[in-house]
Amino acid sequence: MNVAAVGFGAAMVVGVLGTVAALVVPQRVRSAVVGVGTALAGAAGVTAGAAAMAGQAFSLALPGVLPLSGVSFTMDGLGGLFMAVTGGVAVAAGMYGISYTRHGLDSRLFQAVFPVFVAAMLLVPVASSAGTLLVCWELMAATSLLLVLAEHRRRPEVARAGRWYAVMTHLGFVTILIGLLVLAGHATGDSFPALREAASHLPPATAGLVFVLMFAGFASKAGIVPLHAWLPRAHPEAPSHVSALMSAAMVNLGVYGIVRIGSDLLGGGPRWWWLLVLTLGAVSAVYGILQAAMGTDLKRLLGYSTTENMGLVLVGVGASGLFAASGDHVLAALALSAALLHVIGHAAFKTLLFLAAGSVLHATGSRDLDALGGLRATMPVTTAAFGWGALAASALPPGTAFVSEWLLLQALIHGLPTSGVATAIAMPLAVAAVALTAGLAVATFVKAFGVGFLARPRSTAAENAHESPPTMLAGMGVAAAVSAVLAVAPALVLPSIATAASTALPSAGPAVTGAVTMRLAGITGALSPLMLTLALLAAVLVAAGAVRLVATRRARRAARLWDCGAGPMSARMEYTATSFAEPLQRVFDDVVQPETDVDVTHHRESAYLVQAVEYRRRVPDRIERRLYQPVLTAVSAWGRVGRRLATGSVHRYLGYGFYTVCAVLVLLAVTR
Repeated sequence: MNVAAVGFGAAMVVGVLGTVAALVVPQRVRSAVVGVGTALAGAAGVTAGAAAMAGQAFSLALPGVLPLSGVSFTMDGLGGLFMAVTGGVAVAAGMYGISYTRHGLDSRLFQAVFPVFVAAMLLVPVASSAGTLLVCWELMAATSLLLVLAEHRRRPEVARAGRWYAVMTHLGFVTILIGLLVLAGHATGDSFPALREAASHLPPATAGLVFVLMFAGFASKAGIVPLHAWLPRAHPEAPSHVSALMSAAMVNLGVYGIVRIGSDLLGGGPRWWWLLVLTLGAVSAVYGILQAAMGTDLKRLLGYSTTENMGLVLVGVGASGLFAASGDHVLAALALSAALLHVIGHAAFKTLLFLAAGSVLHATGSRDLDALGGLRATMPVTTAAFGWGALAASALPPGTAFVSEWLLLQALIHGLPTSGVATAIAMPLAVAAVALTAGLAVATFVKAFGVGFLARPRSTAAENAHESPPTMLAGMGVAAAVSAVLAVAPALVLPSIATAASTALPSAGPAVTGAVTMRLAGITGALSPLMLTLALLAAVLVAAGAVRLVATRRARRAARLWDCGAGPMSARMEYTATSFAEPLQRVFDDVVQPETDVDVTHHRESAYLVQAVEYRRRVPDRIERRLYQPVLTAVSAWGRVGRRLATGSVHRYLGYGFYTVCAVLVLLAVTR
């Protein structure tokens, strides 16, 4: 029995049944039925993906489903990895959504679309023809857009985020479509084997055009700078379990597309392709974490963190392509393995973080870190979950990201002796970018956890917060458990990751796979995440015991000291997210270019007496302001000019049509 095929079929069947159930079952049980069905579909996807990574590949062709080419699916190690990751996120999100969607998100449309979105994401990594990939990709984009717009009638920000997402995702789809059309135009069919055969005979200029077009489309979905503008808008405004699916699963499929097209279908390509990937990945990593470090909106902060982590993944993908172009296939597979391990780790801890942020929003109604605080007392489980997720994202032992970023650094450092001037320049800069990103990530998540969950509450909503229902805590628990396993025992998944990485590299064979597995085992064995975890835990326990002992001795002879009349500590004396980020903002002032506004209110009796001073600071997205705003301004101006043509006169409209037909006829006559 082919477990991969059975799991894939079960995931699709359960997804369809979940959609049908959402349309027919009563409202009181709709959330539970859809949540359980989505979790089961995700579990089937995990089973199928794990079986594919173990070597149980399968193919399925349905020629009558779509006109011309039909649909075809093939699951290999690479597709299985992304299917397993997507399924794992769906399990946690489905469990979480049982309680989260009972108030305001239990409509038939939302609940019916949710399983379709999960099924579409499971289909993308197994599509094995251009037509199938485009249909599944567009289905994923359309359903995710509907889910983002779920609360557009309550908050106008949701509608604006939906417009940005709709435009960006469909522009990306157009570039992917054009790239596949150019490639398929040189092939005998649109199946992936036919595209591979055609790519081997493409002129270098045509192959480069195809790669750039498709890289732009897939990078847009992954939230890579400068095509990231939709991500920090759509992810915060979507329902939190949808945000988890988008940020921990959907963006990964952009990475999948880049690896599948660049390394597999196009056969690797020249160095400049992968220098482009590595450069944009490094820029995205640094820029994304800088924006996150300055932010005060909890979910927007996590959205920019996604840009950072996808940038780190592309650093590994770009380094892998560079090493493969230099002929070092073992090092190429090692770098790609580090990138794929980071994909898995990021999916785990970002799911946990978004679900915990959703619990905070569910309990307080606020995402503003400056208005939170003190949640440790009223939401202890959510606090522990977010704390573990913050540690996992901070690239510190025993965090999940620490192992994958350590492997990535090892691959980059071992690539320094590789021949080529471009590689010799790019590798040290990539190492510096990864190191800077790791340091800023620590500061970012210390701010998010310390300001948002510790100290005293800074608002009534935070003071009156309550713990989340059991199913929401269970969803967070699944993500936290996976993060813990990946942190302390990464060797459990490294052989499968090495197999998936070797699948994506056309020059890799069993010998390369074995060499990469041994190299990964050697690095993680020397690193020993489990021993690091135990050592750190022992150190923390010793330090806590020493502090407790000293505090107990001092308490016996404690006396209240003079406090200069300040009185007891209050929430106004605490660090806020804005004040915590102030030193970093000063260091990177030329990069982020913050906007500040001081509003001074005077007494009516005298302009010399100040009644209140209000200080506001905003850190806009500099790339968005420099790149997108001029384009939007030009489009708006063109629209205003276009209104002059629409006067309502039928005679004028007929004239437009007549002149257009004449111009087409003249053009045809000239070009013959």
